[in-house]
Amino acid sequence: MSQKEKERETPNILEVRGLKKHFVVEKTFFGKPSATLKAVDGVSLTLKAGATMGIVGESGCGKTTLGRTITRLYEPTAGDILFEGANIAKLKSAELRPLRPRMQMIFQDPYSSLSPRFLVRDIIEEGVRLHKTVPRPEIKDYVLDVMHKCGLPAHYYSRYPHEFSGGQRQRICIARALAVKPRFVVCDEPVSALDVSIQAQIVNLLTDLQRGMNLSYLFISHDLSVVRHIADEVGVMYLGSLLECGGKERIFENPMHPYTQALFSAVPVPDVKTKRKRIILEGDIPSPVHPPKGCKFHTRCARCKDICKETPPAFREYEPGHSVACHLYPQPPAPPIDPPPPDPQSAAWTDTPLVL
Repeated sequence: MSQKEKERETPNILEVRGLKKHFVVEKTFFGKPSATLKAVDGVSLTLKAGATMGIVGESGCGKTTLGRTITRLYEPTAGDILFEGANIAKLKSAELRPLRPRMQMIFQDPYSSLSPRFLVRDIIEEGVRLHKTVPRPEIKDYVLDVMHKCGLPAHYYSRYPHEFSGGQRQRICIARALAVKPRFVVCDEPVSALDVSIQAQIVNLLTDLQRGMNLSYLFISHDLSVVRHIADEVGVMYLGSLLECGGKERIFENPMHPYTQALFSAVPVPDVKTKRKRIILEGDIPSPVHPPKGCKFHTRCARCKDICKETPPAFREYEPGHSVACHLYPQPPAPPIDPPPPDPQSAAWTDTPLVL
């Protein structure tokens, strides 16, 4: 079966089901885990080919860990990661290596993600040579073409990273990721360390490259304005879990979860005459080592009910393409309780009469 036929059968380039990533932070004297940090705790999402999903949330909610676990930079604790129809969650390193060029990552800090000892040509060529993306005699011309697409002049080819500004370094990081011809790219806050004017240039560059190369993005950011500009779907994370997910317009026009409403109330409004009621969240994010019982957000929610403190809400779809995990909305009925097994010592348990 050709690659195009597989794409027709699998319109979703990525499907994540119940993904978990836990880190052991404490061990007993005998080496058994005694405390676990639940950085990603049962996340499920779907990304269509050629689309962009934005992941938003406060610092420490697990956004970066989610991206690194999906690309297998971190080993998942549990769950499935279906990339182009294949479950890569359990693949070994040797089995995963042929898939590496097709899923890449752009890191948040362009200063620390580039080796200061390598020239720009070495940084971009390394993956091309390793994965044999193009024949060896064509590597230089191919790298120069990639640099041109990313807005890098040809004379940058033989320079070191310390000679560039933050925006230029991020363009080098983008060129490095795209040089191996990926299908799926995790953008881990690629503009958070840049000036506002440079942010717009990088976001526009990512949009143009997506259209030209049919790329799919998982765009991680805490800037909701940037996410609204670039994303097709939005997922809201809190304490390792996905609280709300859906199409961009549905999420921004009708945020249903109280946490999403609080996040969106902090977005600046361009019109000075328009006033938006700011929702202030009290307290800090609880520790992911000891998350609250029930709904993880109930300790900071002004609309908390008694059930929120005991029972985790189900993540379900309330309108087409819009799913929420919250007890403020109707929950699925509880499964029926099975009757207790009959008592073997009871006389009514047997069909044969008792013999005295």
